[in-house]
Amino acid sequence: MAAQKINEAHEHIAKAEKCLKTSLTKWKPDYDSAASEYSKAAVCFKNAKQYEQAKDAYLKEAEYQTENKTAIEQAGMMMKEQKKMPEAIQYIEKACMMYMENGTPDTAAMALDRAGKLIEPLNLEKAVDLYQKAAGVFENEDRLRQAVEMLGKASRLLVRLRRLDEAAVAVQKEKNMYKEFENFPMCYKKTTAQVLIHLHRGDFVAADKCVRESYSLPGYSGSEDCVAMETLLQGYDEQDEDQVYRVCNSPLLKYMDNDVSHPLFDSFTARYVLKCSKVNRGKKPNNTDKRMNDV
Repeated sequence: MAAQKINEAHEHIAKAEKCLKTSLTKWKPDYDSAASEYSKAAVCFKNAKQYEQAKDAYLKEAEYQTENKTAIEQAGMMMKEQKKMPEAIQYIEKACMMYMENGTPDTAAMALDRAGKLIEPLNLEKAVDLYQKAAGVFENEDRLRQAVEMLGKASRLLVRLRRLDEAAVAVQKEKNMYKEFENFPMCYKKTTAQVLIHLHRGDFVAADKCVRESYSLPGYSGSEDCVAMETLLQGYDEQDEDQVYRVCNSPLLKYMDNDVSHPLFDSFTARYVLKCSKVNRGKKPNNTDKRMNDV
């Protein structure tokens, strides 16, 4: 089966090369027909799992049909099949730029999202970049729901990378977008995420400010999220290890996004948070388990 597909692919390449030849009766190459044959060859190579040759055929298709951006993206997918992720992302990003130039930004943003998913298991920093680019494209097109979804993906990875200052900014932007289209329950969740991030940074003032600013959100005051964050901040301020620990291990936090909540969930949580509190207030922290330094 594979051998048959490979033979078919070479037949299509031969036809493509014939379309590109000129003669006394044929003055111009037939680029469209050549591109079509290269496309057929690429599919045959792909079905035969000859991904490198499929990639070359897709690039030839794109060369002779310059408005065809999908062929460039497909070349990237052939690199993905060979586990050559950096090269795959390069082709997909190139296709995205061409989508943008061609006036199809939505297609570009979706391709950036796909690229982010591909590279995420291998390179979190690159995935963040791709998700943020996708968010920017969607935002420019006033597609805020899609933009905030991309921002959420970037925020979670920023927390995982411990780039907490950037994560705090990204979550605030998410919150602003949810507020714009009046999804207030999600605003509550983003406030909770902000508080956790700021406390993990050791910045009680910023965490407290997030809660206070959220009182203006309809229904926030007295909500489960609000009460939990007020209790957490009170425990932090009063150096109450048990109270901080109880909130950090409550169902509200345990079942929220793990990338955001996880930094506050190990057995040294309360001591770590309170240690940050003392350092932040200029006090000498207590001697705690040495493993705290690795949190």
